[in-house]
Amino acid sequence: MSRLLKFALAASLIATVVPLCAQVKQTREQMMFYTADWRGERFPDGRPKVPDSLLTRALDVSIEDIWEYLRGLGYNCQFDTGFQALHPDKPFAGRALTAQYMPSRPDMAKAIAAEGKAESRIAFGNNNSWPINELQIGDVYIADGFGKIVEGTLIGSNLGSGIAAHTHVGFIFDAGVRDAEENRELPNFNGLYRAYDPSAWKDMVLTGINTPIRIGRATVLPGDLVLAKRDGVIFIPAPLAEDAIANAEFTNLEDAFNFYLNSQGTNGGNFEGGWNGKKYDALAAWVKANPGKLKMSQAQFDSIEAKRKSRRGN
Repeated sequence: MSRLLKFALAASLIATVVPLCAQVKQTREQMMFYTADWRGERFPDGRPKVPDSLLTRALDVSIEDIWEYLRGLGYNCQFDTGFQALHPDKPFAGRALTAQYMPSRPDMAKAIAAEGKAESRIAFGNNNSWPINELQIGDVYIADGFGKIVEGTLIGSNLGSGIAAHTHVGFIFDAGVRDAEENRELPNFNGLYRAYDPSAWKDMVLTGINTPIRIGRATVLPGDLVLAKRDGVIFIPAPLAEDAIANAEFTNLEDAFNFYLNSQGTNGGNFEGGWNGKKYDALAAWVKANPGKLKMSQAQFDSIEAKRKSRRGN
């Protein structure tokens, strides 16, 4: 076989293989690259699967305490604010499934639509439905819609009901929503979004599923533990989630013990601090007398207590 013929055959094989490689949904290998530090369970596609117990525990800690822990490790870009909420008084937490949208252009939209058709995705002409079909119970759908509100409404009530059914949690959108009134009536559903608008989604195209994205001033990776409250949202890297929640819970215990001492009039002037070895020993004794207050394991409590004592030279 001539060298020219071999080259032509190789080129033809590449041409038949390349269209089969997904360009929108991140591959397992790409997922593993971005989340290499995660050592726990993963979904089949490679996304980190933070334990359900952490999703529940996260609801009882403050964003400030998580923020302080992450900043101490150099994670300075994990929080954003300035959202509206379907239910402002109902915090929610889950695992991030990310999606990136961009302003549409015909050639790019045509290529992405062809990929959707090849993958037998439904409604491949309106690909804002694609990420919803990837969602699992306990997920939060996180979408970078580049802040578009008018004709940037990523969901109405029909797609909202799809998110609710797939996740039992909700969404975070750097974009708009429509049908807000109907979405509020859906059970097991909450969401943060930039603003409401009655317009329909237009001139936007989905360019990535489970890719790294930006939400305001925060960087989000698939599998991050998402904690959303009235005043904003924080994205906790999956490998740090257990320690972040435990440290925030420990700070909760410090505060609760301070409140108790203040109520008894035995805290002197140390209304916020005064932490030393003796006070930490008193905290440990108080926790043992009130075991229902301990959300983490005793071993985690002892480890964090030792580190905080050491930090203060005790």
